Amino acid sequence: MVNDRYELEREIGRGGMGAVWLGHDRVLGRAVAVKRVGVAPGDSSPDVLRAEREARIAASLNHPNVVGVYDLVDDGDQQYLVMEYVEGRTLAQLIREQGALSHAETGRVLSQVALGLAAAHAQGVVHRDVKPSNILVAEDGHAKLSDFGIARAAADASLTQTGLVTGSPSYLSPEVAQGKQATAASDVWSLGATLFHALAGHPPYEVGDNVLAVLYQIVNEPPPRLDDAGELEPVLLATMAHDPRRRWSMDDVARVLQMVTSARPGEPAPAPAPRPEPVADDTPMTQPMPAAGPPPTPPPARPPVPAAAPTPAPTPAPTPAPTPAPTPSGGRRRSRVLPAIIGGLVLALVAAIVVLLLQDDPQDPTATDPGAATSEPSSDTGSSDGTPPTSDSPSPAEPTDAELESFVVNYVETASTDPAAGFRMLTPEYQEQSPAYDQFWGNVTNPKVLSFEADPEDLVVRYTYRYNFRGQGKKTEAVALRLQEDGQGGFLIAGLA
Repeated sequence: MVNDRYELEREIGRGGMGAVWLGHDRVLGRAVAVKRVGVAPGDSSPDVLRAEREARIAASLNHPNVVGVYDLVDDGDQQYLVMEYVEGRTLAQLIREQGALSHAETGRVLSQVALGLAAAHAQGVVHRDVKPSNILVAEDGHAKLSDFGIARAAADASLTQTGLVTGSPSYLSPEVAQGKQATAASDVWSLGATLFHALAGHPPYEVGDNVLAVLYQIVNEPPPRLDDAGELEPVLLATMAHDPRRRWSMDDVARVLQMVTSARPGEPAPAPAPRPEPVADDTPMTQPMPAAGPPPTPPPARPPVPAAAPTPAPTPAPTPAPTPAPTPSGGRRRSRVLPAIIGGLVLALVAAIVVLLLQDDPQDPTATDPGAATSEPSSDTGSSDGTPPTSDSPSPAEPTDAELESFVVNYVETASTDPAAGFRMLTPEYQEQSPAYDQFWGNVTNPKVLSFEADPEDLVVRYTYRYNFRGQGKKTEAVALRLQEDGQGGFLIAGLA
């Protein structure tokens, strides 16, 4: 009996901060989980401050995907946390019993955890120990995140001892493994490592007797990847990115996992709205960023779009404003494209009527002279207000998604086979920012664009590609680039978007 109120029935778990018992609240008549506060590593007495902080933080969140804390009680010389009891198993137990989980089940569980973490981050709380054993899955599939024992609120003073890295080594982010302060982005990495564990059936890093070797591997080697991550691969890339600035926010992770979960079998989940900063890459923090290298938000993969068909030669008739090419499947267009198309159709119709009317006039040059369409207009061909005819002022065509994708595919192939030629596809300003260009692309072979998305109006392209990097094997990166027209009907790379 604890505090003359909570009856302890049996031990149901044990962690670094103490044992957890199934209890019964005699006052409210409900099952509870009672956590006996233990001794933290390096201490000789129960970690009361951590217990108080866990109670305060968890109670303040009040989220359906966070285990609730009901009470913090003293009973003699022992302290206990009284928490919500979740009847089920931890995600770690599920994986041990069932092996690797399906993509759908993984998405269902971790989308809920991501929602809970997003709520914590919104209140300035970093969990710092996201891992399968801290995720409880009820019999009905409802998931909750537990153990905020080493969580840290923005206003809290750190309780971590000097030299002690908090969290489980297999799920530590590179910055935390280096001894830096954990942030919300560190939780994003840990959730990505948990995603890896659920899909693979084992942690991304196996911890043996040499923990320092694992920490070195996390900091200095490319993150491990899975060949069969399927529709969850973009999430894995965008969470386990070495540079914390290049990871998705937890809100984005939750949204994409929910979309993957809600997609019908065989139907790809829709891509999330691109963000300007989050990116996924395989570039270690200790290496320089290559030119046109990895950037933001990899969209779920889709088949490449074929290159645009060549534009036919112009006819001698007055040239109407060109009609934009139809957007390939999966591309994005701005809302003002539709008015442009309608306007082009109207101009084309007017031009056709003019041609028909003038065909019977032997004095009109357009009826007999094929070169007259490009000649200087006479004074009677303009409008009464002086506006030149349509043939003399065609609207420039907006690049199509297919044209932009063709440029990207050509660029990665050119850069990998002839880095000097690829370097010339950069603007002079971006060339100056890319001193390690040859060093990177000289080691790249067999690049393949896996997915592509474009914003033709802003000349921004986003794509995911896979390649072999000499000495490191296969790597997959997501890239976002800003382009500019080169004045000759082509494009140059102006920088990262």
